[in-house]
This record gives sequence, structure tokens and C-alpha cells, in this order.
Amino acid sequence: MSKLRVQSFAVSLDGYGASVDQDLDNPIGVGGMALMEWFFPTRAWQRMHGGSDGETGVDNAMAEQGFNGIGAWILGRNMFGPVRGPWPDDQWKGWWGDEPPYHVPVFVLTHHARAPLTMAGGTTFHFVTEGIHAALEQARAAAGDLDVRVGGGVATVRQYLEARLLDELHLAVRPLLLGHGEALFQGLDLPALGYACADSVAGERATHVTLRRRD
Repeated sequence: MSKLRVQSFAVSLDGYGASVDQDLDNPIGVGGMALMEWFFPTRAWQRMHGGSDGETGVDNAMAEQGFNGIGAWILGRNMFGPVRGPWPDDQWKGWWGDEPPYHVPVFVLTHHARAPLTMAGGTTFHFVTEGIHAALEQARAAAGDLDVRVGGGVATVRQYLEARLLDELHLAVRPLLLGHGEALFQGLDLPALGYACADSVAGERATHVTLRRRD
């Protein structure tokens, strides 16, 4: 059976998955881009952006694993763009240019309806206004036997954790302190929700920790 999983989700040592003051210039908040510095040197990242080089160690293996076997994605609205409230127009088409890295259907959680947006490379953004369960139902239908990946942000991951819908959560724990921002686990009793640590491996710039839900 297909899984619902979070992969390569970067967090600081003090548990923050994003910093504050997110905007067009700071998509993960001011100083938040440091969370992703484990990912940028990898071959997976370089190839996503047209390069051919990049590191091939543990970090890269974990990054590549996150794209294997994925038939659909779910994103919170902030992961699609910085626009708040009703959509002013159809000009904003995501952070990634004309050919986003997903190459499968992507279901964006939002309170404001918008027509589907088809991009180059096989990515179509669908905008879901009925909540996390509706987005998961649509994503699973699109993915078939493949897995569904929740790409974030923090609030979206928390909602799926609280609902015990995530099967697996891979964290890339960065050796840095943000001090403030969006706390991934604040107020969540993960053991009570059925989650346990299943694996931990040290990478070049992050420690990779996998949580799984016990059935």
C-alpha cells in the first residue's frame, strides 16, 4: 500500500523548520535558508538545476531517496508562494520557474480557490480548499500505487502528524540554532500519537532521523 511520507525536511537543533518574516526574498524566513545548506551541495540539487556535478555522499543519498517512488505531492500554500489572502491574479506560479522539480501532480492547501495550473515537465498544481483529508484523498487517487510526499511547510506537516496520517517522517537535522520561528513539534506528544524513531544516520551536513508510525 502506498505511504504518506515527509522526506528531507530540514529542522534546526532547537526544533524549528522555518524562521520568521517569510517573504519573497526569504522563503523560509530571515536566516532560514541555512536549514537547507545540507541540500545545496548534493548532486540531487545540482541536477534539479541543470548541473551535472555535486556531492554523492549520505546527504545526497537521502535527498535522492525523497524523489523515488513519489506519485503526488501535498504542499501548504506558503510552500507554493508568499501570496496571502485571495489570489490577486494568476501571475504567481510558484517558487521554481517554468519547470518545477515535482514532475507529478501537486495538491496545494489553500482557503482560496484557483484553477489548476499546468507547468512544464509534468507538474500540475491543484488548489484544494477542503482541508488535509480532501488533499490526501485526491493525491492518493493521482498517485495510484506510488507514495504521496508532504513537502511542508511546518504547519502542514504538523496537521498531518496530529491526524496520525503520516506513515514516515525523515528529518534532516542541521547543527544550528534558530532561536525562533515555526516549531515543528511544539505541543505534540509524538509517542502518544504512535510515532517512534526508526533510524538515524550522520550525513555530511545534517543528521538524518526517520520517524515511523506504529500500526
